[in-house]
Order: sequence, then C-alpha cells, then structure tokens
Amino acid sequence: MIIGVPKEIKPDENRVSLPPDKVEVLVSDGHKVLVESEAGQGSRFSNNNYLYGAGATIVSDPAEIYGAAEIIVKVKEPQPEEFNLIQSGQTIFTYLHLAAEPDLLNCMLEKNVTGVAYETVEDDKGRLVLLHPMSEIAGRLVSQVSARLLTNIESGVGKLLSGVPGSGNCEAFIIGGGTVGLNAAIALMGAGADVTVADINLDRIREIDTLTGGQVKTIYPTPAALTEKISSSEVVVGAVLVPGAKAPRIVTRDMVKDMMPGGVIIDVAIDQGGCVDDIKPTTHQNPTYIQNDVIHYAVTNMPGIVGHTASISLSNATLPYIRSIASNGVAKTISADHNLAKGVNTLCGQITHPALAESLSMAYEDPKEMLS
Repeated sequence: MIIGVPKEIKPDENRVSLPPDKVEVLVSDGHKVLVESEAGQGSRFSNNNYLYGAGATIVSDPAEIYGAAEIIVKVKEPQPEEFNLIQSGQTIFTYLHLAAEPDLLNCMLEKNVTGVAYETVEDDKGRLVLLHPMSEIAGRLVSQVSARLLTNIESGVGKLLSGVPGSGNCEAFIIGGGTVGLNAAIALMGAGADVTVADINLDRIREIDTLTGGQVKTIYPTPAALTEKISSSEVVVGAVLVPGAKAPRIVTRDMVKDMMPGGVIIDVAIDQGGCVDDIKPTTHQNPTYIQNDVIHYAVTNMPGIVGHTASISLSNATLPYIRSIASNGVAKTISADHNLAKGVNTLCGQITHPALAESLSMAYEDPKEMLS
C-alpha cells in the first residue's frame, strides 16, 4: 500500500504522524511511504532521517502525496486549504474531531472518504487508546501553562502555584477526571497547588483518591459545587470528553464572571468545541484572551509545542493499526477489528459513529453492516 505523510499545516503544529523509525517498519513490511519534505522538521527529524535511515520517498508537493496515497496518516484534522487535495474514496487516519468541524465532515461525506478518527478508537476495556498519549501530554502541560499565565507579566493574579511558606498556595480545580484530568492533577499537585477534581463517575474519583493518596481532593460536580469551586480557584481546567461528540458546556459564563481577577481558565476540550460557554479557540502564538478579567486559554493543539515527544508517543500507539490497515486493507481490517471499527467516523458518504451523528442530529449507519 502507498501511505502518505503530509506536513502538518495547522498553526504551531510541530508533530509528525510517523517518525523515521515507524516509517522504516512500514517500508520493511513492503509498503511505500511518501513523506512531504520537512514534515518532520518541527519534531527534529530531517529529510535525511527519512530518506536514508528509513527508506521513505521524499515528496515536495502535498498534492502529489494526496494524489498517490491510498491512506493519509496525519496528526491533526485536514485544514480548509487541504480539502481540495483529498481524493474520492481515500482513507484518512488522524484526529478528526468532526463534531466541531462541519465543513470538513461535509467534504469527507461528499468524497466518500473513510475517516478513521484517533479520538474514538477503543480497546477491549473501552479506553481511548489513541487519544490517551496526547491527553497525557496535554494534562502535563497544564501545570507549565498555568504557572506562566499566573504571573503578572501575563496579567495573571501574580501567584506561584506552590506559594512560599507563609504566602499560601494556589487552588486548582479540574473538571473531568479522565486522562487529561488525572495527569493535570498530578502535575499541578507536584507543582505545589491545592488540587480538586470533579467527575460524575464515582468509581473514577475513588480511583483518583487512591492514586494520589488523598492529596488530590475530589467532588461530585453539581452546579452548586462547580460554582463554589470555580469562584475560589486561581486555575480552572476544563477536561470533559464525550467520545465522538461535542463537549458539553459545563462551565457557564456566570461561573467564569465569579472567578477572581487574574485567574486562569484552560479549556483542554476545545478540540471538541470546549466545555466553557462561549470560549473561543486560540493558538500557541496567541494563546490567551482576557474576558471578565479572567485569562482564557483554549489552544486547540496543546501537544503541538512538544513535537518530538508527542510524535514518538502518538506513533507508538498508532503504528499497529497502520500496519494492519496497510497489510490487510481498510475494509478487511475494520471488519475484523471491532475496536478499530469504533474509530470509523465516515464511510461511503455516511456518518458511522453514533455519538457524532447524534451530536449533529444526522443519520447513523453501522460501518460493519455497510461493509457486509
């Protein structure tokens, strides 16, 4: 099979979907891998690493990659300027976030693209195995981002997360106890903040309590509890996820207005539309804006600023699926692997993920039934 690796063009996106060592594996399997020139530059992988170390074919024009490849392997969803490059019947394997990208969804449906979304592939225990590595990184970045934004130079409240003896530390409140929430809690706790996590899953908050030895507090997120914790916290983190669907708007504008001036709100769910009411997506170059004296951070590709680490971590998880699709074909692989089938969001012009269809009030088709 011919596999295409375009250069990511989303602003400040430094990741590459397949580092050279993963390309070498696929080439050894007998596949041809087309890599756009400088695709690995942001992750510190050179063209020579791909050409001589891995056996890739370096291509200068992304149109050539889209025109020849049977499967396009990316990190982020195709951008509007890539829509015309996508070929009819092609397979795209990447983070898609289609509930928040209606124009991309329409393009993929019109072109009968098989869209396999990293963020909805599951394992036998229902874990989002391809979302997990980037959620780990995003969660751990929360502490670094918070520490910077709380400073006076960023118009923050002017506090250290940990404080110093006699000054008091910061309160951090995390809404959602999944992979992002847990990693953010551990990182913030390690930085010295007083951390609380809210989640509707009682088993999960018991698990967080056990994992952190009770150092991270946990609450059930009733509206009253949310209002109280948001108003008293210097840092609020939105980390709520519904696989395949838009993120629920948990944090209202009135809750944000009650935050202390110079406080920070970080919406890690922004890829799925955000869980803070009316929040606007931002970029790494312009990561924040201030509304109601509160700093809003809503960068849609947080792990993109640690391209080397993120590229290796992501491709460690995606490679087995790519090898299977490349060796067996997408239809056979989907039919045989019910976990990968859950990652199929579009197929033959139809929406094939129930949460995506429900989120957009559109029709759903079962991908396995369609292939049979």
